[in-house]
Amino acid sequence: MPRPPDPARRRALLDGVRAYVLRNGLADLSLRPLGRALGTSDRMLLYYFGTKERMIAEALALYERRPVFRARTLLESGGSPTDAAGLRRFLERVWRQFSDPDVRAVLPLYLEVMSASVLHPDRYGPVMRDIISEWTDLFTSVFLGLGMDRERARTQAALLTDASFGLLLAPLADGHWERAEAAFHTLLDTLEPGWRATA
Repeated sequence: MPRPPDPARRRALLDGVRAYVLRNGLADLSLRPLGRALGTSDRMLLYYFGTKERMIAEALALYERRPVFRARTLLESGGSPTDAAGLRRFLERVWRQFSDPDVRAVLPLYLEVMSASVLHPDRYGPVMRDIISEWTDLFTSVFLGLGMDRERARTQAALLTDASFGLLLAPLADGHWERAEAAFHTLLDTLEPGWRATA
């Protein structure tokens, strides 16, 4: 009977995979050089993870410093907003975390994942869908707490998630982070009156 994969070794490999793709990107990612860099083989990587895409998905999902994890921590420590002003303060705090150099350094990889999910939906589509779903689900729960019905909460969450992703990815191409931040605050200015009406 084969021995099950060692969980500690599996986690160490995932940490190594994440560091490797942050340095090298996804475009030319090949299991053989990745395995060599991690002190293992492509065969062992497949043994632990099954496919390259599943390995990448897990490496991203287990990143403890991911912004969505930080946003959840903000909610747990401060509680879910109960009015429109509190919701805006929470969203501004979430946005500010993207100026952290560690977070900003990861954004090009997410852009690569997004592009790969469009070009190869069967391979990377689930990775991007999971990332977007996490944010949409988080914001939906916040909007429900504000008193919105589920359909409206889901729509508002999708609008906020999709617009924010666009505002974060565009500066990777043009470098205009200040303009993106101003646009994000303008987005909140536009949406906040509707939140007040709900509350």
